[in-house]
Amino acid sequence: MLFQDKVVLVTGGATGIGRAASLEFARQGAAVVVADLNETAGAETADEICTGGSRGLFVRTDVADARGVEQMVDSCVAEFGQLDCAINNAGVELEWAPPLADADEAQFDKIIAVNLKGVWLCLRQEIRQMLKQGSGVIVNTASIAALAAAPKMSSYAASKHGVIGLTKTAAVEYAEAGIRINAVCPGVIDTDMTRRAIAKGGEGTEKYLPGIHPMGRIGTPNEVVAAMMWLCSDAASFTTGAILPVEGGRLAR
Repeated sequence: MLFQDKVVLVTGGATGIGRAASLEFARQGAAVVVADLNETAGAETADEICTGGSRGLFVRTDVADARGVEQMVDSCVAEFGQLDCAINNAGVELEWAPPLADADEAQFDKIIAVNLKGVWLCLRQEIRQMLKQGSGVIVNTASIAALAAAPKMSSYAASKHGVIGLTKTAAVEYAEAGIRINAVCPGVIDTDMTRRAIAKGGEGTEKYLPGIHPMGRIGTPNEVVAAMMWLCSDAASFTTGAILPVEGGRLAR
């Protein structure tokens, strides 16, 4: 019960890595706020937490909307009294992926609004609450696309590179205030987002993706969650501004 009596907020908590994080933090004793635009899946995740004997709350949230993010944190504190850990995991993928010169401006704006501005808005509101408390831990979900070139994914790569910049800067700004801020960079993980990409790319994509990792497979959501939980735990008490790859050796090549 690593997080007994702790309150954890997970954006994008309805599906994929976010859902896995929500459920595992609850199993480890935390009260969990599941924030997502997907009302059906979000409510189901919160209900599963409560059925398992933990405290859960679903809050419908658009992380690209400043007022919505403010209400998300306010709801968390109103329900549970505090905010100990925040997992900024909400994000969107590319709907199509041409080279940069052929890319679509509207898609760029959408990706940046959710993946980058959304993290900035969440950080701002979460940090304000944690400053009142004098402590807190935040983990942002970036990507291996934040640490190397990502051909035909310029918008997505730009958003995730930005998350790394936000993470490092905020970590330094608030280290003395007792707030730790880190990021994880997953490789290809078995989520709905990945399955959509495989469906679009067909059999070739399904065969290709596992091979980009030296371990020869794609990862599981719980393997990313394990890194998040360590970063949020007291075992990582001297770790802030860290960028932790969880990608089966992909970046070692």
